Amino acid sequence: MKKERLELRPECKNHIRGVKDTVYLLEGKWKTIIISHLYFGGKMRFMDLKRQLEGIAAKTLSKELKDLEMNNLVSRTQNNTMPVTVDYELTDFGKSLHDIIDTMAKWGIKYREQLLTN
Repeated sequence: MKKERLELRPECKNHIRGVKDTVYLLEGKWKTIIISHLYFGGKMRFMDLKRQLEGIAAKTLSKELKDLEMNNLVSRTQNNTMPVTVDYELTDFGKSLHDIIDTMAKWGIKYREQLLTN
């Protein structure tokens, strides 16, 4: 017997597409953490950001920042100093992710508390 395939309503498909887009944009171990550090720390230089992120390799941080910049979440400003320094900060669009990441943080805190009480 062949099962009929459930067809989602257009608004459900649109919702799921939005979730997929968000997950794609923030995929990986570091992007949401980088965004959080830039949100709370404001404009940061590369090495200051690297020091804040325990365990990240410089090459990985550079790649993640390039991805975030390409997706208009982070802006990069090269300063005319010797040696050249670069500042990174969230764009307004990047700052708009704060509510999403804050909700993730609150859920994570509750989850950790649940684990520790069981």
